[in-house]
Amino acid sequence: MSIEKVRAYFKNYNIDDRIVELNESSATVELAAHALGCEPHRIAKTLSFKVGDGCILVVMAGDAKISNPKYKAEFGVKASMLSREEAETRIGHAVGGVCPFAVNDNVRVFLDESLKRFSTVFPACGSSNSAIELTIEELEKYSGYEKWVDVCKLPE
Repeated sequence: MSIEKVRAYFKNYNIDDRIVELNESSATVELAAHALGCEPHRIAKTLSFKVGDGCILVVMAGDAKISNPKYKAEFGVKASMLSREEAETRIGHAVGGVCPFAVNDNVRVFLDESLKRFSTVFPACGSSNSAIELTIEELEKYSGYEKWVDVCKLPE
């Protein structure tokens, strides 16, 4: 199970006890915010995309949406999300629990600038009812991110 992979990964850093397993679904931004009792924009949602033969993850604020022009400028291709089946196979986590932790080899991780507005955020931990509260510095440390990008737009 994917959450067990994340738990084992976080055990290496002695923070596995910070994972919260919820009694309700956290599979969407709205559900996660409700279950955690926080604002939706503080949910760090992780979306998976095809880029050439590979795939990438973009971790962004819960209220952010991909900006197609910004995405294409950054990655050189039109944004094309992985299907539910592809996400689980290629990333190692099912949709609803996709996170930047304990992912398959050759999955590149990018953090979007939309997250920098917050002192802490709540990414999933590999299942549709889990999360962990991390500072931005901790997210950088544990996500194995490649770089910060600006590929989103925020609501007006």
